[in-house]
Formats: sequence, structure tokens, C-alpha cells
Amino acid sequence: MSEEIPPTGSAELQPAELARRFEAERPQLRSVAYRMLGSIAEAEDAVQETWLKLSRSDVGGVRNLGAWLTTVVGRVCLDQLRSRASRREEPLPEQDGQVRLPDPVVSGLSALDPVHEILVADSVGIALMVVLETLSPAERVAFVLHDMFEVPFDGIAEVLGRTSASTRQLASRARRRVQGATPAADSDNARKREVVEAFLSAARGGDFDALLTVLDPDVVARSDGGTLVPSALSRGAADVAAQAIAFARFAADGRLVLVNGSPGVVSFAGGRPLSVMSFTIHAGRVTAMDILTDPTRLAALGLTP
Repeated sequence: MSEEIPPTGSAELQPAELARRFEAERPQLRSVAYRMLGSIAEAEDAVQETWLKLSRSDVGGVRNLGAWLTTVVGRVCLDQLRSRASRREEPLPEQDGQVRLPDPVVSGLSALDPVHEILVADSVGIALMVVLETLSPAERVAFVLHDMFEVPFDGIAEVLGRTSASTRQLASRARRRVQGATPAADSDNARKREVVEAFLSAARGGDFDALLTVLDPDVVARSDGGTLVPSALSRGAADVAAQAIAFARFAADGRLVLVNGSPGVVSFAGGRPLSVMSFTIHAGRVTAMDILTDPTRLAALGLTP
């Protein structure tokens, strides 16, 4: 629970103390911003802007710093989402064969910044993040703040500039969309790890039949290659298996890691990352794969073998 800020005029309100309290809230603010924006860099920028707003504000009368800061970072993220939408940076429809994946949070490689693991402490998967990308800015803010961080509707209404009743309706609509579009997934990470290991072994060995046994017949693979490499959407076990075998020939080193808290794979060649693969697994089979191959975004993640 967040500390209460003492009344204006107290020595506790000195800049150094306020900075200390902000740092204590930073992990929570990062988590909020990441879910809002789907970008690690943009989330960091949003948190930094929140600090600047705090440093310029008179918060002597604020009783709960954490709640106040969550509201501020929510407004900052809302502005970024609206700006993104106005520039038409929303993900293109899957039927157009295009997709933009959110930044993955990878753990299990020693070179990674451990603070990033806090971003997905409750294992918000890539598949869920992809669905969040389809919400309108207001829906996303309402859903993330209420359903993920239990912010009261009155507080969210202040962020959105709407009534509490309207905000409740937004969150409800977003919830239905999220529940309807998020694929069912197994929760046992040990079992999921076995499935991912089987997939990786079969791909490395060029074993097409073994891949078919681990892939759901209707598996969907989404690939985001950025601006230089066309994104792709593949459907069906045979197509996905063939592509996995072809890709494995180029990836000399595939590492089992956690991607947003769930077993995934980072592939390397020549010491540089080629892809980050996230898996949705249901009933012991891979039903979806989300693959980031954008070299610019991969480089920004700081992945090393």
C-alpha cells in the first residue's frame, strides 16, 4: 500500500523525500504504462513524464501518492495512445497479413535488466497484449486501470474526462472484447515448457511429423518484421511447421526463456538476436505463436547469447 503524503509544510515534502517515494512507486507505474502502451521505451518515457509532472506539482494535500501517480501516468498514456491513433499507427487488421506485436519482456538471459521482469510480474502474456492493441485508447485505459490495477471508476473518469457511469460502460465493453478475443491457454508453466522444448527440438532436427504432433491443426503464427521485413500471418500446422524448419536453419542458437512470464524462445545467429517467439499453448498443443523479428526492436531489447 502506498505511503500517505504528509500535509503541506512538513519537512517530509522536501524534494529528496518526494523523489524517494516516487522511486518506490516506479515499478508499479512501469507496469501500468507497459500494459497501456505495449512498448518498453514508451512506458519508460511515460514514467519519466509522470515524474516531471510530480516535480512541478503541489502535492501537499495528496493523501495517497501511489493513487495520484497512477492517475497521472494514466493521463500521459492516454495522450500517447490518442497521438498514436491520430498518426494511424494502430496495428493493421490481420486479414491484411500485417501485425504489430507489443514489445516482449524476456527473462532468463543473464544480460537483461532485471527490473523489466517487474513489468510482467503477473504474467500478462503477449497474446493478451495483442488483444489490448485492438481497443480504443479510452477502452484500453479503462480496462487496464480497473481490471488490472483495481483503480475505482471515479478515478478513471477523471483521467478520461467522462462520467463514472460512462467509464464503467467503457471498461465493460473492453472486458467483453478481451475475453472474447484472448485465446484459451494452459497455466502450468512446467507443462508449457515441455511443449516448447518439443517444438524447438523438432524444428532444429527438421522433424516435420514431430512438429505436427506439437502444433494444433489450426495454429496461427504472427510475425512482426518491422518496416524492412514484411510482417506475416500463417495458419495451419503444415504451413507453420514448414516455416519453423526453414527458420531453424538460420538460427544457430535457440534459447528457452520466459517471454512475458511464459516459456518462449530467443534465437540467435552470429551473436545477434534473430527472433523472440511467444507461444500460446492449450491442451498441450501450440495454438498460436507471436514472433518478433524486427531487428531494430530486437536490438533495443539488449538480448545477448
